[in-house]
Amino acid sequence: MTSKKLQFANGRLLNQLHCGKIENLAKAEQAFGVELVAREDWLLIEGPADGVNRCEEFFELLRLARERDLVFRNGDFERMLDKVSAGHAAEFRELFAEPLAIRIKKRTVVPRSLNQQSYLKLILKHDVVCGIGPAGTGKTFLAMTAALRALVEGEVEKVILTRPAVEAGEALGFLPGDLEEKLLPYLRPLHDAMEDLLGKAEVRRLIENGAIEIAPLAYMRGRTLSRSFAVLDEAQNATTGQMMMFLTRLGEGSKMVVTGDVTQIDLPRPRESGLKEAEKALSEVSGVKFFHFDSGDVVRHSLVRKIIEAYHVHDENKTEASVSKGRNR
Repeated sequence: MTSKKLQFANGRLLNQLHCGKIENLAKAEQAFGVELVAREDWLLIEGPADGVNRCEEFFELLRLARERDLVFRNGDFERMLDKVSAGHAAEFRELFAEPLAIRIKKRTVVPRSLNQQSYLKLILKHDVVCGIGPAGTGKTFLAMTAALRALVEGEVEKVILTRPAVEAGEALGFLPGDLEEKLLPYLRPLHDAMEDLLGKAEVRRLIENGAIEIAPLAYMRGRTLSRSFAVLDEAQNATTGQMMMFLTRLGEGSKMVVTGDVTQIDLPRPRESGLKEAEKALSEVSGVKFFHFDSGDVVRHSLVRKIIEAYHVHDENKTEASVSKGRNR
């Protein structure tokens, strides 16, 4: 048995590291196979040497995050605990060494993983970026963060939000309300991200003065988007023709981010996903970058990652069973 005592500047800091939740200490005990004793401004770790060392590294990483002014919530604690206990501490050490932070008015956004940081750097550096991966990886939220930062800093004059309304067959004229009201159910994730970053009142003001435009993908045809930041969400449901149409709207001083999950295609067969075709066609085009997330990058509730992985295994098993059945006929 080994023991180590970690000393902190004060009890408040130690409390912040475990998000003020004693149950988080219990989770750390279970993850590393150790026993923890927290008193005022110190933490005692007891157990097998390997578990004690890894637990110490975990709390030192939390301390480093605080020193970099990174705010950790309960969900962040759990995600980091999952990764560090699985042997991925180096990722966080690299992430916290030079954190990328984007400030929009009073809100500061910091990537929660190395992949998120790499993705955001691509968006800031290149004119066209496609973020591909499952729900909950932050690909849409980070795209919105970059778009609103560019708008607030005066780098662009307009932010354009669009997505293919496959569920409505893009027959929006038959739906009640004005264009924004018709599109809102389909663009709710983007709207939520904007309100989280700027607040409802400011988002409403920017929409009313035309600085933020919400439009269906079909309405992009024939336009040239100059000094704009366009975000195409749910792009896996765009056809090849729609994707080409959208990407060729790029005008002077503009940027585009395309996001989608190629495992969630709602297009009627035999139509091909425009996002999948775009990657095949444009992978060698300079200035167009593709970034892939996987289930390990999910930053929602820790169960979301497990659910995605379980469905992935289930689909693979179904495919193998189908192939095996075909061979036996």
